[in-house]
Amino acid sequence: MRTLAALVESIDHVCCRYRLAAFRESFAGMGYRLELVPLPKSPLGRWRAIGSVRSADVVVLQRKLLSWFEVKWLRRAAKKFIFDFDDALWLRDSHAAKGFESAKRRRRFDTILKHCDAAVAGNAILAAEAAKFCRRVDVIPTCVDPVKYPQARHERTGAACKLVWIGSSSTLRGLEANAAMLNAIGRAIPGLELTVLCDRMPHFADLAVRGVPWSEATEAAELASADIGLGWVPDDPWSRGKCGLKLLQYHAAGLAVVANPVGVQVEIVRHGETGMLATTTDEWVAAMKRLTTDAELRKRLGMNGRARLVDRFSVARCGEAWGRLLAELAP
Repeated sequence: MRTLAALVESIDHVCCRYRLAAFRESFAGMGYRLELVPLPKSPLGRWRAIGSVRSADVVVLQRKLLSWFEVKWLRRAAKKFIFDFDDALWLRDSHAAKGFESAKRRRRFDTILKHCDAAVAGNAILAAEAAKFCRRVDVIPTCVDPVKYPQARHERTGAACKLVWIGSSSTLRGLEANAAMLNAIGRAIPGLELTVLCDRMPHFADLAVRGVPWSEATEAAELASADIGLGWVPDDPWSRGKCGLKLLQYHAAGLAVVANPVGVQVEIVRHGETGMLATTTDEWVAAMKRLTTDAELRKRLGMNGRARLVDRFSVARCGEAWGRLLAELAP
């Protein structure tokens, strides 16, 4: 069996779990053993980690923006070199005090794309940027395994309905910045509750929050116990490069989704088919009022969302895309 070695931030990182480890069985079916190699923070540690993958048939560098010297060492060590990424890594994030543009991040991103044999981008926006420097760019979305998610029952109506949001403490900052919209929803539907699955809990004056520490073992069941998935992100350059994992998890659990039309969220959430897109506070309030009063509509949107997930954003479907790439890159 051949070896596909992946240099990752950490084995437990969400990107590693959903974009590489999820395909372990698929890779095995293609004749590849997946080997995950965490990249240490120290230069010496990274040097050793890169040297450890010299015998691999294919090496994947995931997300990490290595220095020019480290990229050269990796290019020499790797027989075939793939760069996998799911964020606008050439930019700083939405909350950076210095703004989005970063000369250092841009320089490192460009260098990696110029030296890799292929790039795997999480969406078309990221792929277009990678294509400026790399000859082979494949779009393979972040995906989930729907088999792991129980289905929402959609039996509640009105204020008894449960909203849910899942994410990291960093992305929670964006949600907190839009507290005015959430408070407006809380005032329009008194008694409504928002479950937050995160390692940090927010507070909103007019919308009750049920905080649940995130756990990989319980997240699917928690999502399925809700009625509506919340998918708001800031409308900025960083967020337009996001890959919409939380929306896919909502769909996997059979939830109707309300999101704002930013980046890939427009592709994942089909307005009136798998969820609702809303921009203004009035549109958000109207969407929530409609969904909380119509359980049958929520159920239909949730079923449609899950069906589209299986067809386009599932582990099985995206595993096929990895298979085509590896077959052509390292036959």
